[in-house]
Amino acid sequence: MLYYLLKYLNDTYDIPGLGVINYITFRAGAAAVTAFLISMLLGPKFIMYLKTKVIEPIKLEAPETHRKKVGIPTMGGVLIIISIVVSGLLWTKVTDSFSWLILLSVVWMGAVGFYDDYLKVVKKVKGGLAERYKLAGQIVLGVFVAVYTYIVPKFSVLLSQTEVPFFKNWVIDYNGFYIPVCIFIITAVSNAVNLTDGLDGLAAGCAAIVVLTLAGFAYLTGNVKFANYLNITYIEGAGEVTVLSLAIAAACIGFLWFNSHPAEVFMGDTGSLALGGAIAVIALLIKKELLLPVLAGIFFIETVSVIIQRAWFKYTKKKYGEGRRVFKMAPLHHHFQLLGWPEEKVVIRFWIVTILLALTSLITLKLR
Repeated sequence: MLYYLLKYLNDTYDIPGLGVINYITFRAGAAAVTAFLISMLLGPKFIMYLKTKVIEPIKLEAPETHRKKVGIPTMGGVLIIISIVVSGLLWTKVTDSFSWLILLSVVWMGAVGFYDDYLKVVKKVKGGLAERYKLAGQIVLGVFVAVYTYIVPKFSVLLSQTEVPFFKNWVIDYNGFYIPVCIFIITAVSNAVNLTDGLDGLAAGCAAIVVLTLAGFAYLTGNVKFANYLNITYIEGAGEVTVLSLAIAAACIGFLWFNSHPAEVFMGDTGSLALGGAIAVIALLIKKELLLPVLAGIFFIETVSVIIQRAWFKYTKKKYGEGRRVFKMAPLHHHFQLLGWPEEKVVIRFWIVTILLALTSLITLKLR
């Protein structure tokens, strides 16, 4: 909204200096600062309110070190969502499809996660929202994003082919599988971030790094000169994704101020599903979905560790009558905890790996 006001004033009265509102880099920076400040200003009072309402129950199967987390409130993802939405409404072209599709993904998946958290911590429903209903919410978003981008001519460039990372001029044609691909990626990534949210600052820090990298890709994808030079798909208007991406990254960093060890608040499914949905939709909109296993490698590995653990346990129980484990505990971050790594060390090392994976993802630009 502020974007339209400033643009109107500049176009009407030609006020010196207001011309910067037309630059994506300025609005992206402003959106990031706004999201961060909202998190910082609302954080303390919001956390105090949550402490009287929604205390995170500690899972019995969690490592012993988690017992000390009793009394820490959850549903802090609401703070992340508020920061993103307010900043986005102020600095993006909200009528632009790129902007509102991302905002929709944040709000929709945040609502699914909020209801899950509400059932667990307020209504005391064991396990919260049933998996099938959570999956249904993810599928609904996937279908909507896929169908909308399929029928709107502006997004025709998204449909036929997508780039293959690390290989020059290699493409994959989805043909009739475009809609199932969108559903799978949104479901997989939102669940992956949700699984990663198990240690203080882990999901927020990794998500900030991933989205910050996607912001860079979005800026290059929306600039015809850079896109042609780097041999990547040019998507008109995709630069607008940069604004919201930086707002999301800054909201994560602002939340991290309170979520870093020892955490004052947890994001809960409210935050993790919202961030996962946003990452997936951003990647789809700028044709970087096949890069996610590398860029979001930590989320990918965490998910694979759970799949391996469950599959091996079921297989060995059926074959030997006793379930066996590959890892001491899944997701993977708990495995390292049980190996004796301090929580802070696990988190920081996972951040370091995420940074290295982000740099690897950027390298693919030159390999193409």
